[in-house]
Amino acid sequence: MTAVKAFSPEEAHSAKLFLATQVASMMGRKLEEGDWTKVYCHAKGIPGSGWSNLYIDINYNGLGLEMKLLRITGLDGKSLRVCCGTTLMHPAATRSIRIDDPNLPAEQVMRDVFSQWAALIQLRTEAVRKASPNIEPEMRTGWLLWEDTLTEFLYFEEPMACPNPDLLYAQWNRTPPRGARKGSQSLWVYDKSTNQKRYSVTTSAGIKIQPYFDVPAPSDPNLYYFRVQSEPAGEDTINLWVTASTANALRDRLGSLSRDVVSNAILQRLPTRSAISDARIQEVEFAVPIPVSLEAHSLLLARWTAVSDEHRAQLLLRALTER
Repeated sequence: MTAVKAFSPEEAHSAKLFLATQVASMMGRKLEEGDWTKVYCHAKGIPGSGWSNLYIDINYNGLGLEMKLLRITGLDGKSLRVCCGTTLMHPAATRSIRIDDPNLPAEQVMRDVFSQWAALIQLRTEAVRKASPNIEPEMRTGWLLWEDTLTEFLYFEEPMACPNPDLLYAQWNRTPPRGARKGSQSLWVYDKSTNQKRYSVTTSAGIKIQPYFDVPAPSDPNLYYFRVQSEPAGEDTINLWVTASTANALRDRLGSLSRDVVSNAILQRLPTRSAISDARIQEVEFAVPIPVSLEAHSLLLARWTAVSDEHRAQLLLRALTER
């Protein structure tokens, strides 16, 4: 499917700011579905509705949006952008299906599974229509890719639609028992025109549809890239994204949050407070970017083991206070 516009430029800017704020407050904990839904609603000006495994995540003003998050591991220092233009598998598009008899022909089971999925999409479409009766529902799936350090994120949306079984074919894949491991059986579904696998339907440990989805190319204007930690901001500058309270505490200790002052503090070249004091940052919920030099940033990473920019800034503040 083709990615569709999710944010205006202003909304994309807000999404980055809210995401940076959310990450700064998390202190390295695992990203949850509700974290991104909260960021999305803030950026779009949508009333928060929480997150649910049972109901569609966003139902507002004719928009029905189902969020799907996928953690990307094994990057080994590479950018999350390496996923652009690739095909990935999500572990569960929906669990709201059943397979009555796994001994039936694969083609028959595929059609029955997709019929159930289509009925579920229709049910959710009617829920969106009921909430906004004067607007034709626009049903979408939102895909968020994230990695363990919560530094980079990719997001895009595409129309929500059930696959056409006439364009697909299916085969059973059976794995025999091995040692203590039980045997398993999955329905593998392929695109007739390309022979690419597009879905895997599991029958053990819970029945679920696992879709293979295409990440847009990096040039696609409807693919949104967010970097919200240790963000390059020039040839010799890195922005640390920290909470407003931590930024204010550093400013109170150093007198300034300018690039040179903070960098020198990290490099231990500023034993006393600067004579000129910046104005305090307004105590709001938004994260604050603090610029430092590449040299200072490298030393900051080497000196302390930390889970985020916010954590590093707190460790720096503690060290400055103890001088």
